[in-house]
Amino acid sequence: MQNFELHIKNMVCPRCIKAVRAVLEREGLSVQDVQLGKAVLNGQPDSEQLQAVAAALEQEGLPLVDDRKQQLVEAVKNIIIATIHHSPLNEMRENFSTLLSRQLHKDYHYLSSLFSEIEQLTIEQYIIQQKIERVKELLVYDELNLSEIAYQLGYSSVAHLSGQFKKVTGLTPSRFKQMKEHRRRPLDAI
Repeated sequence: MQNFELHIKNMVCPRCIKAVRAVLEREGLSVQDVQLGKAVLNGQPDSEQLQAVAAALEQEGLPLVDDRKQQLVEAVKNIIIATIHHSPLNEMRENFSTLLSRQLHKDYHYLSSLFSEIEQLTIEQYIIQQKIERVKELLVYDELNLSEIAYQLGYSSVAHLSGQFKKVTGLTPSRFKQMKEHRRRPLDAI
């Protein structure tokens, strides 16, 4: 029996993985693995099952991605999200361009051009947006000070983090922290 891969947009966290697994199992499919952006099934679903899965995932805000180029862009996003939101960047031993090229087995210039063409922003801009959302999250949790956040996210200094934060949000980190309503964006909306 041959494996069948489904590529899924907007998967950004462990809850998305659980939701996808639940949909697939509810449709009676044998699930081998579910990761950010992808599910691997044991065997190929028939067209009726595939349509039911597509509709159910769409309702969850997790549409299937059929286009190869879009799948590659989603893979880039998933690697960036997983790296920024689920692992300490201060322990990262390679830059994002090397990481993306190595994991996707593609030339970084090709990935960069394709990403910009489809998303209308550069990979670097996307990384910055994700890092700023992570900073917002850590500020709201109030467990780390700004120096610790800067270190954990691989910034060279607190000044660099603060400058980038203000450029993206229009607020300083301390002003953001003081606000009652923290304006965080869902990761799949970035």
